[in-house]
Amino acid sequence: MDLSIIVLNYNTKQLTLNCLESIRNSVTEYLYEIILVDNHSTDGSIEAFEKHYPEIELIRNQVNVGFSKGNNQAMKIARGRYVLLLNSDTIVNSDTLDVMLQFMDQQPTVGAAGCKVVLPDGSLDKACRRGFPTPSASFYYAFGFAKLFPRVPRFNQYQLSYLDPDQDYPVDCLVGAFMMVRREVIDQVGMLDEDFFMYGEDIDWCYRIKEAGWGIHYYPYTEIVHYKGASSRRRPFKIIYEFHRAMILFHKKHYEKKYSWVVNLLVYAGVGLKFAISILLNRFGSVR
Repeated sequence: MDLSIIVLNYNTKQLTLNCLESIRNSVTEYLYEIILVDNHSTDGSIEAFEKHYPEIELIRNQVNVGFSKGNNQAMKIARGRYVLLLNSDTIVNSDTLDVMLQFMDQQPTVGAAGCKVVLPDGSLDKACRRGFPTPSASFYYAFGFAKLFPRVPRFNQYQLSYLDPDQDYPVDCLVGAFMMVRREVIDQVGMLDEDFFMYGEDIDWCYRIKEAGWGIHYYPYTEIVHYKGASSRRRPFKIIYEFHRAMILFHKKHYEKKYSWVVNLLVYAGVGLKFAISILLNRFGSVR
């Protein structure tokens, strides 16, 4: 088995069916399997998957175990030389699997790779090639310096907007919506950290992969469409909470011991302030 494709579903029945159909339409000579994890959906997902895709491996969870744990469940039974984390709200091109597998086979020092990820309007999903969120990178991003000076590397350490999105190069981290990882890497560094419920686990995984000496590469010669934020403009409290909790968790895990208490205090205070503002905007922001 060359590739194990892992898709996580939680009440996104139609998006997931569309994603699976795009995989089925792939043109490839590689052997792949699909492992679909359902996090206790209540929208008829299970019945639809069993009807339309009876051949795939389906893991039925009785509770929503989150992104990290759900993907780890699938990784434990995956048989591929490579594992692909693929969001349910994505559509892959017919050549995507072939292009990325060929690249990985030709680059034995690359531990993880991602393709170009675009939004439905054709613009780049900037999360598909990022730098690590160091305190300085986070500061320049949060306070608008990155947007004001998009071509200045110092101010764009996180979103890397000064780099050409149509060229390939090593990066710090990819996005969990599409991340192809070598089996040897998983055996060496372990799976996703389940302390992260639904955000930050991809950055943490990339950090550990790079620390272990493997390369991480952005390879934009094929692409997928990511229907990011296709649901409601207003987000449940848990989503906002988990997003900001992931920031704290990542900093505490990887950066707290590397910086002074003053920097750490500023980071945690900044995340707390951002969390409060996000809650207020989500609650009282204008809705079309």
